[in-house]
Amino acid sequence: MNTEFHLEIGYMGKLVRRSFFIYALLICTLVSCSSFQAKRVGEQESDEKALGITDKWLSKDTQIVISKILDRMNNHKGFQRYLRKLGKAPVVFIGEVQNLTSDAYFPIGDLNDEFLNSISETGVFTVVDTAARKAILAEITYQNDGMVDPSTAKLVGKQTGADLIILGNVYMKPESRDGETIKQYRINLWMTDIERGVEVFRGREFIHKKSEQNKLGW
Repeated sequence: MNTEFHLEIGYMGKLVRRSFFIYALLICTLVSCSSFQAKRVGEQESDEKALGITDKWLSKDTQIVISKILDRMNNHKGFQRYLRKLGKAPVVFIGEVQNLTSDAYFPIGDLNDEFLNSISETGVFTVVDTAARKAILAEITYQNDGMVDPSTAKLVGKQTGADLIILGNVYMKPESRDGETIKQYRINLWMTDIERGVEVFRGREFIHKKSEQNKLGW
């Protein structure tokens, strides 16, 4: 009986020591193998002040950038002078904001859509959309191929010509600061008078994002 009791105590002791060892190993692993928490920092703020939770581009980033670009338009003296001289809502052809970053999955389509929607909502412009123009051309071609009643067919050459074309691009430049990787996104947009080939507006905005290592890896 005494022998069995000692054997049981010894077995329980081994289980306790093994459990403690596994727990200690787990804690050490969590501390040493820390994960990264990504943050977005404002243009005027230090890198330590986080505004986001990932170093990936978010829909909120798109909204912030487009809002700032529109603010620049409203405060751009040259562009406001152009509008006064034109005397009407300019017809603007939305070209394409190109993804020139190394990230093939950058949501450039979302950026283009948000910009198109925001431009339309201002009420300042009459918008001609690239995709719509291509679809309209296909429909007019169809109508004039004898497929519809000639009296209802729309004619080529009746569309409104654009006064301005808007183009842009997005760059991403990675930088290392104090052992951390900073992603600097630069968004450029510009408007050109189609008839004269002269820029009437150019705006640029930055968003900086970084990955910060947590101490406990949570």
